[in-house]
Amino acid sequence: MTRGNLIYVIGPSGCGKDSIMLYARKHCPGSEAAFAHRYITRPADAGGENHVALLPDEYRARQDLGLFALSWDSHGNRYGVGIEIDAWMEAGLNVVVNGSRAYLPEAVRRYPDLIPVLVSVETDILRQRLILRGRESALEIEGRLERAGNYTVSHPALRRIDNSGELSDAGRALLELARKKPARMRRAV
Repeated sequence: MTRGNLIYVIGPSGCGKDSIMLYARKHCPGSEAAFAHRYITRPADAGGENHVALLPDEYRARQDLGLFALSWDSHGNRYGVGIEIDAWMEAGLNVVVNGSRAYLPEAVRRYPDLIPVLVSVETDILRQRLILRGRESALEIEGRLERAGNYTVSHPALRRIDNSGELSDAGRALLELARKKPARMRRAV
């Protein structure tokens, strides 16, 4: 069995990563790819992605036990992706995770063959999404927009998905990556 790929989805907060991942997940049989939940020190009812909510002590204990394959801090929360992703990839599944742009270098160190996917959206659309989400003040939203505009991502395997249009278009682009057999599995014709 050939190991699956790690598909590491990144982009500014509010660009639609969760929506695109949910679209792809709904259209992708579980035998083709796995979509990992994140463990976050944020309440379960905070909105956004379907995550596993952990108290700070629970998070620290799991991290100390080595139960996270990936872990980082951002915006006052701690984020982790469980070591179960290693078993899923060993079983031949591609694994899609919601990552962090700032953590990408460390994720690449741990998984050198990962495929980073940068989701982008036009600035005015991003502003509207952040306002509608209702998690941040106007000043915090402007700070997020400034960070999004100033952040560059570079990686030789980087894929880009523009989510400024129809969700189905962006979702199908991610679905195509999630369903793609690892290069090591393809046979010469």
